[in-house]
Amino acid sequence: MQVILGLLYHFIGGAASGSFYIPYNKVKKWSWESYWIVGGIFSWLLVPPLGAWLTAPGYLEILANAETSTLFYTYLMGLLWGIGGLTFGLSMRYLGLSLGMAIALGYCSAFGTLIPPIFYEIFGSQGNEKTISEIFSTMSGQVTLFGVFLCLVGIAICGKAGTMKEQEMPAEQKKESIKEFNFSKGLLVATFSGILSAFMAFGYATGKPIAEATVETGIDPLWQNNPVLVVILLGGLTTNFIWCIYLNFKNKSGSDYTNKQTPLLRNYFFSALAGITWYLQFFFYGMGESLFAQSGVGFTSWTLHMAFIIIISNLWGIYLKEWKGASRKTMFAIILGISTVILSTVVVGFGNYLAE
Repeated sequence: MQVILGLLYHFIGGAASGSFYIPYNKVKKWSWESYWIVGGIFSWLLVPPLGAWLTAPGYLEILANAETSTLFYTYLMGLLWGIGGLTFGLSMRYLGLSLGMAIALGYCSAFGTLIPPIFYEIFGSQGNEKTISEIFSTMSGQVTLFGVFLCLVGIAICGKAGTMKEQEMPAEQKKESIKEFNFSKGLLVATFSGILSAFMAFGYATGKPIAEATVETGIDPLWQNNPVLVVILLGGLTTNFIWCIYLNFKNKSGSDYTNKQTPLLRNYFFSALAGITWYLQFFFYGMGESLFAQSGVGFTSWTLHMAFIIIISNLWGIYLKEWKGASRKTMFAIILGISTVILSTVVVGFGNYLAE
C-alpha cells in the first residue's frame, strides 16, 4: 500500500512540475526575468512556510533548534539547486516544454539518483541510507537500477527526437510554437540546469536531521520533509532573486511590475499560479519520498519524480503542437521515448514492491 501511495504522490508532483510553465505562457508584455521572479516569490518564499505550518505546526522551533551546520549545508544545496532552477526556466524558453525537460531532467535524474548512494559508499551514511553496493547486492535494488537505466534510455531517445526535429524543420516553423527556439543555446543551459538541479536531492539528504526532528515531535512522517523544503527553497530564492533583479536593471525591465500598459492583474495571477504549481511538485515529492524511505527504497524517488515530469511535459508539448510539422519518424521517436520512460516507472515500482 505504501508503494502505491508513494507512486501516486510522485505522479501528482510530477504532473505539477510538468505543467507549471503553462501559466507563464499567459503572461503578456513582461520580460522573462519579471514573471520568473514573481512566480518564484510564491514558490520559494510565501507558500513553503504555509505548507510547513499547515502540516508541521511547530516547524519554526524545530529549525531554531537545528544544528547550524545542518541549516547551512541544506541552504547551500538549495543555493546550488537554485542556479539549476534558474537555467531550467531558460531551457523551457529556448527548447519548449517537451525537449527542454527531457534533456535537463535526463542529467538531473542520473545525478540525483546515483550520486547520493555513491556518496554514502565513499563517506558512510549516518542513518538507513543505502550505499551503491548495498543496492546492487539485492534483487530489488538490481531491478530498480535497471528501471533507472531504462529511464535514462527513454530520456536519451526524447533528446534524439529533439535533434531530429531541429534538423528537419525550418526555423520559421519551429518558432511558431516556441518563439525563442534556439537548440544550441537551449542544450547548453539544459545541461547546466540538469546537473545543478540534482542538488535538490542532496538538500533532502543534508536536511535529514530536520526531518527526523520533525517526526520526533509527533508529526506524521508523511510531512517530515516540509520544514526541510523551507530551508532548501530559501537558498533557491537567493540565487534566482539576485539574477532576476540584475536582469531587471540590465534590460531596464524593472517597470514591468507597475506598468499599467500591461495587464498587471492577469500577469500577477498567472505568475503566482505558476509559482504555486512549481511548489506543489516538491510538496507531493516529499510525501512520496517519505513513504519510499520507510520501505528502504528512498533513493528511487528522484528517478520516479523525473520520469513523471517527462511524461507530463511531453504530453503537454504534443498538445501545444510543439512537434507540429515533424516527420513520422521523429514522432515515432518521441512516442518511443515517452513510452520507455513510462515503462521505467513500472520497473522502478516493481523494484520498490520487491523491497517492501
